[in-house]
Amino acid sequence: MENMSTVSDILVLEELGHPESFADLVFYTLLFVYIALLITNFCVLVIIIREKSLHQPMYLLFCNLSVNDVLNNTVILPQLLFDMVTKNRLISYNACASQIFFNHTFASASHTILIIMAIDRYVAICNPLRYNSIMTAKAVAVLSVSAWAFAIVFVSVLVGLTFRLSLCRSRIPNFYCNNASLFKLSCEDVSINNIYGLFYTVVLLSSSMGTIAVTYIRIGVKCLTKKNAELNSKAIQTCTSHLVLYLILLFSGFIIVIMHRFPEDRFLRKLMAIICLVIPAHLNPIIYGLQTKHLKLKILQLFQRKISHS
Repeated sequence: MENMSTVSDILVLEELGHPESFADLVFYTLLFVYIALLITNFCVLVIIIREKSLHQPMYLLFCNLSVNDVLNNTVILPQLLFDMVTKNRLISYNACASQIFFNHTFASASHTILIIMAIDRYVAICNPLRYNSIMTAKAVAVLSVSAWAFAIVFVSVLVGLTFRLSLCRSRIPNFYCNNASLFKLSCEDVSINNIYGLFYTVVLLSSSMGTIAVTYIRIGVKCLTKKNAELNSKAIQTCTSHLVLYLILLFSGFIIVIMHRFPEDRFLRKLMAIICLVIPAHLNPIIYGLQTKHLKLKILQLFQRKISHS
């Protein structure tokens, strides 16, 4: 284990930093938030899986996003809740590296999945007659696998560059493991980590922002030139939800980056990290469910059946 810490294989995470008098309130709030997050996302997943009329590329791609949100929160929140109960802030190096890998993979997959969803909306609105022949079940499967593969490959390199370093410190300045916090524990030269981290971020953001900008500009041009009320209505219904999801993701990421500029406000920085983790996962199924007419109809029908049976 030569690439492991020269200090210890056990690392120390910081506490969340809330006042002790609010410990129970913070714990039960986080527990409620996590359970509610699971319920909302699983409800949407079950509805999409059960209803054959929803077995369309748009909804199947959203299933990828919903699963991703659940997994990303599950990597962090249960461990945080457990640590709050046991007062144990210790984590092994391997467990920390695993948390980093999954957290960064799911965060990256959020962008790549939304890229695929943008392409799907572009084909549906700009090439409606060819939509079924282009967005086949095989094409959706290939695109979904590509979205996850892109994230896994890039993050594997990111974590691999950190894993090669020996550590001279053991205290991680955060309540969960992330890549920057871990490689900064090393006394070796981490220039390549910073360069690749910047490259990885630029590629991910430029790919998602560029693809979504191009597809939405073309969709807008199509709607303006055709002047078709039905086409415009369809574009608004299906694209608004997708664009709102992306803007929430982008805004959340920017908040986390900005908060890193204020290291002295540790509790606020950690609180914003939690908010930016859970808010998108809560809002995604709600926004998609309410904004997408067909899915909203199925949700209302399900609740009406439940009420009539009770």
